[in-house]
Amino acid sequence: MSEVEGRVQGHRDGHGFLIRDDGDADIYLSQQEMRAVLHGDRVRVRVIRYDRRGRPEGRILDILERKKTPIIGRLLHESGVWLVAPEDKRFGQDILIPKNATAKAQSGQVVAVELTEPPSLYSQPVGRVTEVLGEIDDPGMEIEIAVRKYEVPHQFSPETAAQAASLPDKIRPVDRRHRIDISDVPLVTIDGEDARDFDDAVYCEPAKVGRSKGWRLVVAIADVSHYVKPGEPLDQDAYLRATSVYFPRRVIPMLPEKLSNGLCSLKPDEDRLAMVCDMLINAKGEIHSYQFFPSVICSHARLTYTEVAAILGNTRGPEAVKRSELVPHLLNLHEVYRVLLKSRAERGAVDFETTETQIVCDENGRIEKIVPRVRTEAHRLIEEAMLAANVCSADFIARAKHPALFRVHEGPTPEKRTILQNYLRTMGVPMGLSDDPKPAEFQAIAQATKERPDATQIHTMLLRSMQQAVYTPANNGHFGLAYEAYTHFTSPIRRYPDLLVHRVIKALLAGKRYHLSGVADEDEAPRPKRGARKLPASETSQWEAAGLHCSMCERRADEASRDVEAWLKCRYMREHLGEEYGGTISAVTSFGLFVQLDSLYVEGLVHITELGGEYFRFDEARQELRGERTGVRYVVGGRVRVQVSRVDLDGRKIDFRMVREEGAERGASRGSRGGRAGSSTAELEAVKDEDRAVKGRGKASSARGTGAKTAAKASRKTRAAR
Repeated sequence: MSEVEGRVQGHRDGHGFLIRDDGDADIYLSQQEMRAVLHGDRVRVRVIRYDRRGRPEGRILDILERKKTPIIGRLLHESGVWLVAPEDKRFGQDILIPKNATAKAQSGQVVAVELTEPPSLYSQPVGRVTEVLGEIDDPGMEIEIAVRKYEVPHQFSPETAAQAASLPDKIRPVDRRHRIDISDVPLVTIDGEDARDFDDAVYCEPAKVGRSKGWRLVVAIADVSHYVKPGEPLDQDAYLRATSVYFPRRVIPMLPEKLSNGLCSLKPDEDRLAMVCDMLINAKGEIHSYQFFPSVICSHARLTYTEVAAILGNTRGPEAVKRSELVPHLLNLHEVYRVLLKSRAERGAVDFETTETQIVCDENGRIEKIVPRVRTEAHRLIEEAMLAANVCSADFIARAKHPALFRVHEGPTPEKRTILQNYLRTMGVPMGLSDDPKPAEFQAIAQATKERPDATQIHTMLLRSMQQAVYTPANNGHFGLAYEAYTHFTSPIRRYPDLLVHRVIKALLAGKRYHLSGVADEDEAPRPKRGARKLPASETSQWEAAGLHCSMCERRADEASRDVEAWLKCRYMREHLGEEYGGTISAVTSFGLFVQLDSLYVEGLVHITELGGEYFRFDEARQELRGERTGVRYVVGGRVRVQVSRVDLDGRKIDFRMVREEGAERGASRGSRGGRAGSSTAELEAVKDEDRAVKGRGKASSARGTGAKTAAKASRKTRAAR
């Protein structure tokens, strides 16, 4: 039998899997095998057998590396023995704590534990308390747990703190050298009401493009690269984090506040350093030409989405009167947005309608309410402006044949295309997919089915068929947005790939090359000529490693955010035990239904045993459960009425019980009638790989069971596109 290496992934039920280094199918590890290892350990495994479905099972031969990071859990005192129950149930074993190693923590408190003795086949792991986080009900404790559970860096090094403190409070005369001063251009920032860092500003005016009407669109982005230099402590910490992490009421920033909310935030009426993308856009919404240059700008106003939407909706209203000098520029922005939107439709970019929510917390950090997030013309206006700047940066780098990190989103694999094709045929969708499907084909199917009662189900399957968006030096285009080349340029305050793109553009403007080591080659030509030598393998591998790291950190941030939102929702739903709500079936699995409540926007699981005494058969092709005796069907979008029956805070699970009302059963049998609100191409940035989605659901209402998915969309959406 073959031997393979990989990392152990535990399961709350006691067994585990080996996530192989070579990327092949996971190997099942029994409870007996998991006794000597913990979630996160690196091991060598021999495949000893295959089950009836051809899935491998392994035996651990050697433990290559023990996970060294602290384990977070609750300290308990049971029968005279101190132990810690890990918060992450994938660890599967409690950790024994000697009575002199509790760091004076009290029973019930949340602590961090360092292992002193690893587990074995015959003994539990032993550890010592290294940090006391506090009581489980302390405000913000769920965030403290999540950042440690997912190993999110949350403390800047002393060197970084010292470097940030040494930065000036305002730009200096020396900072203005070799920059174009456009502080007279009435650029404005448009963000949410609660935004604190303003990393982009926009301006638009009519312009002639050739002999036809067009627009000049200016997008100014905070010049973070002026302050964060390669190899310095600020840069090292920024790379380690790779992204800001957003939680309800708290952000763990990629950069210290001195930069993110100060020097690099485009505050109104203050001069700031920026990288500018100055574009000419024709009447068809095509980018006719563009140029990049470092500049000094001055934001003329800090506007909110709500304010701009009100001005665009009524140019004589009170908001418009208050900003009368800016109204013409906002109308120009709206005009260019409309032609860019038309161009996107003609390009065939995929655009699905989705429901998004926003968590509103009280002063103690608990959920006060969950409300739908309304996307206005102002949101879409800024999104299109940012997309245009991102496309220009990708084009500029690609033309120069310079290595960089592209934002790549690929279409379906052949296997997923076949699955989707069969599904569409089963659902009676007359439109099919070609052997090499294009985004326009997906968009055509979405448009053709948007009025169907099962539109939500069909659009979900379209989304699941696509691959995950990643950062990589291989420019394979962005399938969902229908771009041949796409980068992230517009958020260097909160995304490290954007900072790298800025550095590459600056190097090209200076006639140099940017190396990840930070050394620019003075002797390089301004732009490599056609047929220039290929990158050395070492440099290529460096960019690939940077892409993998940034992609991993993005997933880590998403997981941590979802975990916190799941915890908050479980805490919130404990106050609603026994209450009944109407809801919409959001997913169907072999073990039950996930239902999203209408008024609370929370998802939970109705286990298949709660559907009645008859046998239900799961139809994977149709994504439905059908009762063999009555023929009742449960499909995505079906209307049901449920009761909140159980909340498991530790497991992040919410369970519902089906209320046996005649109207609910009729709604289920009629199939999908789910409502929809809002839409955004940016949602494609959050598309998850289908296999991961299936695994997540298979854990009997884990994160999905808490309704984390819909809330996570709201926090990821704007960041993904911008």
